[in-house]
Formats: sequence, C-alpha cells, structure tokens
Amino acid sequence: MSIEVATLDDPEEWNGLVERSAHATPFHRYEALDVIASYADADCYPFVARKGQEPVGLFPVFALSKGPFDIAASPPPNLEISYLGPAQFEHNGMKQRKAERRHRRFVDSVFDAVGEHIDPDYTHIRAGTDYPDPRPFIWNDFDTTPRHTYHVDLTLDTDDLFMSFSSDVRSNVRSAEDHEGHEITEGGQAAIARIIRNVEQRHAEQDVAYTVPPSFAADLFAALPEGTVRAYTCTDDGRFLGGLVTLEDDDTLYRWQSVADFDHEVAVSDVLDWELLQRASDRGIERVDLVGANNERLCGYKAKFNPTVRTYYSLERGSPLVDAAKTAYLRLR
Repeated sequence: MSIEVATLDDPEEWNGLVERSAHATPFHRYEALDVIASYADADCYPFVARKGQEPVGLFPVFALSKGPFDIAASPPPNLEISYLGPAQFEHNGMKQRKAERRHRRFVDSVFDAVGEHIDPDYTHIRAGTDYPDPRPFIWNDFDTTPRHTYHVDLTLDTDDLFMSFSSDVRSNVRSAEDHEGHEITEGGQAAIARIIRNVEQRHAEQDVAYTVPPSFAADLFAALPEGTVRAYTCTDDGRFLGGLVTLEDDDTLYRWQSVADFDHEVAVSDVLDWELLQRASDRGIERVDLVGANNERLCGYKAKFNPTVRTYYSLERGSPLVDAAKTAYLRLR
C-alpha cells in the first residue's frame, strides 16, 4: 500500500498527531504554524502522510516568494526558529529495512506534494535533533549540512547537576545568593515583549540584524497552550537586568531568546540559567536544549553547563536557478 499525503486543516487532529511524535517541537503545533505563517507572510501546508489509515509522519512546509522565486521552507526564515521539518511516528518492532523504506517513501511523497502545491525554485529544511537520519533527503538531491546544539540532562539529581557546572558558574550563583535586591519572576506577554525589545537593542548595539518582532513571541504565548511559552525576567529593585524566553513540551525545554546586563555585579546570565534549569527540573522536564552550538563565542558560555553536543541537519535543494533563489532566501534571513 502506498503512502498518501494531504494537508490537514483540523487543529485538534493535527495537535493530537504532534503529541504522538517524538520528533515534534512546540513550533509544530497548529497554533504556532498559524502565527508563523502570518509573520512570515507565507502560506502553510500542514502535510500529513498516511499508509491507509495509519499516520506515518507530519511535515509542515511554508510557501513564500522573493522576487521571481518561489521558496519552500520549514521553518521559514527571519523568525529565529531553529527547527521544524519532518516529524515521524514510532513503529515499535519494525525491522530496519522496512523502517527505512517507509521513511524514504514518506519523504518522497511529501516532496511530490510540495512540487504539486508550491513547485519551488529553492527548498530549505531544518529538522530537529530527534530526527536522526537525513539520507532520504540526500537521495532526493538535497545538500546536507550538519549543525549543532547543546542539551543539558535534567534527569540528574539537582545537586549533581549543579556540581557538574564549571567552577565560575557555581561561584557566580553562590555569590548572587548574597546579593539583596535582585529577583527572578515569570511573566506573560508584557515580559516577553520587554525581553525581545532588549534582545533587539543588544543586536543593534553590535550592528547585527535581528528580525524577531516582539509581537511575534507575544502572539505565540497567547496562541499556544498555557505553559508552552514562558518568560523569565531578572530585575534589581525594578531595574531590568535580563531575561529568557523559552518554549517547552512534555520532556524538552528550548532556551529560545535571551539577553543579560553583563556590567551588573550579579552574573545575570548564570543566575537566570540556573533558575531556569531548576524550575524546568521541578516540572519534570528531562532536558534543556540551549538552542545553538554553532557560534564559537557563544559556545564558550553554554559549555559551562556541561551539556552534550547534539546534531541536527540543514537541508537544501534547488532548480537551475538555485544560486539566485538561495541568495534571495539568505537575504530574507
């Protein structure tokens, strides 16, 4: 029996499938896809692949245009979404040969549908860390680039986790406990907007482009189920010192956007991250994705929390006009 692919426009059914897939992220939820499409000025195709009545995988793909070029992307550019792409379902007990054949047919069938609905000049996919096998994309003439992020294991005892950190993190956290006045609070849309505005300002000071509107993150908070998007703000007698915006599902928290005052006597980043890790552990989260281990300068900070390096894949394919279309895509980013 062949694999059939169709779009699924029922939010409840789509989200039920998202919750079944180990490859899915909070950005795969139907509400998030709606918000993303609006801000990316793109059309979303929430593809579902089925073999008979059995779901094989999900694959949301966004269609957008830049000049004369049609682009298919998952995720779309410009919104700092690290991963999206395919989300398969576990088929326990399936032998490797059959599992690989189903995986290949899933990818083939989705891109047949992408060709029919979008017919892109350029396609760019970035799959999550739980999507382990990019070979069906390679066999479909995609160029594959490994990328990296960090995961912190929260299944450890909290004291053991803390002692695994670098000595300067431990020292900074202990010193902050003696500093009166600073506090960390969890807020809503206003806190999220404040954090994103400060991230934008920090990028501007460094003459680096930053294109996430504060309203995008705030709209995700409003659209997604309670607790999916969280904002942690550090203040000292009311003065904003820094903040974190995160997303989470049942087992993984994504440290999405962050900013901190590096001139304050409290090591704001260290204190915020330790508080984040403790609260996530208390909620039963099993791991924190620090979202990115590709920038050498930032790796120096993130590695202090003794994380594990994880790989994900950036996948791209183009028509004979690919160079021009790729340039257009990169300009969008």
